[in-house]
Amino acid sequence: MQLMQATKIQKSYRKNHILKNVNLSVGSGSLIGIVGENGSGKTTLLKILAGELNADKGMVLVNGSIGYCPQQPVVNKSLTIAEHFDYFKAAYGMNDLSYTEHLLDELHYHKFKNERVEHLSGGTLQKLNLTLAIMNRPSILLLDEPYQGFDWETYLRFWALLEDLKRNNRAVVVISHLIFEHKKFDQIFHLRNGYVYEEQR
Repeated sequence: MQLMQATKIQKSYRKNHILKNVNLSVGSGSLIGIVGENGSGKTTLLKILAGELNADKGMVLVNGSIGYCPQQPVVNKSLTIAEHFDYFKAAYGMNDLSYTEHLLDELHYHKFKNERVEHLSGGTLQKLNLTLAIMNRPSILLLDEPYQGFDWETYLRFWALLEDLKRNNRAVVVISHLIFEHKKFDQIFHLRNGYVYEEQR
């Protein structure tokens, strides 16, 4: 089942044509990678897919809920991790935080639950960023450079979480300037000169 369909997406900033004609289909239970150099328009594309930014032309159709993990976490430095979970629980209309507690354990940062964000390391902040995007179990998860600052153990746990999402028919789109785990992806696209090209494997 198709969860997202982007058709003929175009975006320019003044005379700089970032996205010229991007087409992308995302099906349930799939892991999609989009790779491109810095400045190629990866983050712009992800923001359009997430509904945070309007395209100049084109259309994005979504069948389900979206979880969005931006490269720079959108958090309040004066709040604790637990307080963020409470706010997001209310925003998502969730009944409980049992899955969120599971993510805390899986990513090994439960001991920081009552720490203010301003005191967190970069790696722990990224774990929070990821958890906030996943905690409501979205149909489609959009990740922008998601594993920056992760140690090796967390990096492995990150991929295990994505595999679990796939098994539950969620779709995941990972945008990065480098992709090492090629075999884990169902499809990899390269964003160059405003277009996406599927990698032939």
